[in-house]
Amino acid sequence: MEATASAAGSRRSLGPVALVVGGALSVQFGAAIAVLLMPRAGALGVVTLRLALAALVMLLVCRPALRGHSRADWGTVVAFGTAMAAMNMLFYQAADRIPLGAAVTFEVLGPLVLSVIVSRRLVNLVWAGLALGGVVLLSGGGFDRLNPVGAAFALSAGAMWAAYIVFSARTGRRFPQADGLALAMGVGAVLSLPLGLAEAGSKLVVPSTLGLGLAVALLSSVLPYTLELLALRRLPAPTFAVLMSLEPAIAAAAGFFVLHQALSAVDALAIALVITASMGAVRTQVAGKAPGDLTK
Repeated sequence: MEATASAAGSRRSLGPVALVVGGALSVQFGAAIAVLLMPRAGALGVVTLRLALAALVMLLVCRPALRGHSRADWGTVVAFGTAMAAMNMLFYQAADRIPLGAAVTFEVLGPLVLSVIVSRRLVNLVWAGLALGGVVLLSGGGFDRLNPVGAAFALSAGAMWAAYIVFSARTGRRFPQADGLALAMGVGAVLSLPLGLAEAGSKLVVPSTLGLGLAVALLSSVLPYTLELLALRRLPAPTFAVLMSLEPAIAAAAGFFVLHQALSAVDALAIALVITASMGAVRTQVAGKAPGDLTK
């Protein structure tokens, strides 16, 4: 009986982990498609297509209620949407200047720092440190060869990613289902629209560009953000933040398959370190919770 309960508890705990990993796969392969789209619409144009189309899909599917929410609820949604828009705009500016894997490597430092700041267990600091070692190794021994402006954009995107994690969790607790996410995407779309129109103008409504933009919106926003919102309702923020260390590895794989960016032996070792750190964080979460405490 106890063994069965323990196995069932482990499966329930690994459920949100699978949501995070699935979201990471979706967002990074969507990002690779976005890189291919940038010559047509520009970095800010791609962000506008991604957020506007994603918001349209989410609002039509969720049909969130606009009444009955407190001022604090709306403040959380606006903060979430602002962090989402800023994260996307900064990241695509980085991806337009430096390789996808390097951009995500820089960006993931934000969630790693968050995991160290909010963690209350020493072992989480160990896993975060190991993941950071993999991130540094994945950089190829230093970022001095990269465009410094692109690196700065990626680091700034990482800070916004940390804010995104915090406000995503708060939004998930305040709104039912994915209603808060749909509203936050609407906020992000409104914020990005003037910048996208200024950069791309009528290029945004070319049918082939719209088609690719919809693919990016579904892969990089609708699916992963929904999965992450659901996961953050059941997964501790430190564990979620360390799991984000998988992103450079997934981005490297997306770069290889979609953008034909080859992986070196050092890249493979870095990926192994990052995955080991993420698995360690998951095992710590599973071992540290009783079956009745897994949903907190």
